[in-house]
Amino acid sequence: MSSAKVSISVWRRFVMFWVHNLQQALGSLGELTRNPWASLMTIAVLGLSLTLPSTLYVVVKNSQAATSGLGEAAEISLFLRKDLSQNEVETFAKRVELRNDVEQVQIILKDVGLRDFRESSGFGSALDYLEKNPLPDVLVVLPHTDYKSVDRARGLLSQLQQEREVSSASLDLQWLERLQALVRLVEDVLGALAILLCAAVVLIVGNTIRLMILNRRDEIIVMKLVGATDAYIQRPFLYTGFWYGLIGGILAWVATALLVFWIGRAVSGVTELYDSSFRLSGLNFSELMILWLVAVVLGLLGSFIAVRRHVAAIEPR
Repeated sequence: MSSAKVSISVWRRFVMFWVHNLQQALGSLGELTRNPWASLMTIAVLGLSLTLPSTLYVVVKNSQAATSGLGEAAEISLFLRKDLSQNEVETFAKRVELRNDVEQVQIILKDVGLRDFRESSGFGSALDYLEKNPLPDVLVVLPHTDYKSVDRARGLLSQLQQEREVSSASLDLQWLERLQALVRLVEDVLGALAILLCAAVVLIVGNTIRLMILNRRDEIIVMKLVGATDAYIQRPFLYTGFWYGLIGGILAWVATALLVFWIGRAVSGVTELYDSSFRLSGLNFSELMILWLVAVVLGLLGSFIAVRRHVAAIEPR
């Protein structure tokens, strides 16, 4: 008898590769249904571990949106020299307003300033004893939109202070710097917390896959005896990690939406008291896709670490 060598076309190999992968993917999904409680526990841990950082991200995102207008320099006050005439003050104001980094300039003459102070302070009779007006003329400069950040507003303040007509200038930047520092602190804490929870998810998935490998040790030994490669044996466990991440991502979606809805009701109650139209917004579509992708990647990473180490260590004697 003569044995003929069977040749398989490249196209058939390509098709059979994906058919085998589909069979192993569905088989790994079936394995999850055979141990529903253990699978649900792992999926719940993965999904809920991602819920906390995603919810905190929503809170930080809405906080930034609510304080976006507060994070900009509102105006610069220029106190002019007292020996300037009104014509010189108006000329200087027009020169400042022509700058590209200035949007608007308001002149507060010293007589107007003294009158406003008299009306608001309650020391009207005492101010009548003043021989001359002690207040200077003031220019209130509103920076252009592109120059309302802290650094650019400080640079504009430094340039205006060098003008010969200016005696002194002020810009309250301390509260802006404190606000930005607080936002950066919250972002750093959120990032560190997200990294720790993601590492915990990888370890939990990896440990679950390791237990599955040990429970199927005899089956793996038999498969290696009949010629199965490590890659073929590892593939179902990798698909198991994929299913963990896929379903865990959906659970993270639902849990995040419920938490945002719950927090949003409390925020709405507060904003109504202050006659504000602010409403808490949840994750948009692209952010949901990123959350789902992170869950899948974590599931695959945990399973990959486990199978690379433990499947290769099982060898028939």
